[in-house]
Amino acid sequence: MHQRIELKVNMYSGKCRRNVLKSVTKLSGIDQVSVDLEKETLVVVGNVDPVSLVKRVEKMGKRADIVSVGPPKKPDPPKCEPIKIAYGHPVCTNVYPTLVAYEQPYPCESGGCVIV
Repeated sequence: MHQRIELKVNMYSGKCRRNVLKSVTKLSGIDQVSVDLEKETLVVVGNVDPVSLVKRVEKMGKRADIVSVGPPKKPDPPKCEPIKIAYGHPVCTNVYPTLVAYEQPYPCESGGCVIV
């Protein structure tokens, strides 16, 4: 089961952080690992057992407590902001029709360029 596991781990230096990362990334089924040294938290996303994760960290001599276990957070969808491009004669705008194009980046639903 794919899940997000957050642990509170006693880490005091960059060396502790590196050692925790090295130890945890050896477990199979991990998709993403992040460590916040200031908050002393370890966040693991993947198909891994929370108890085995705690045991792996405690095997290093660090104290680990499970803060939360749940589904991974979904990233926010990208926001498409239109870019208004006006075409027409620079002097006689009332004679020639004005064309407006809205450019949409790749990740948006319709993609490409929409001309209105």
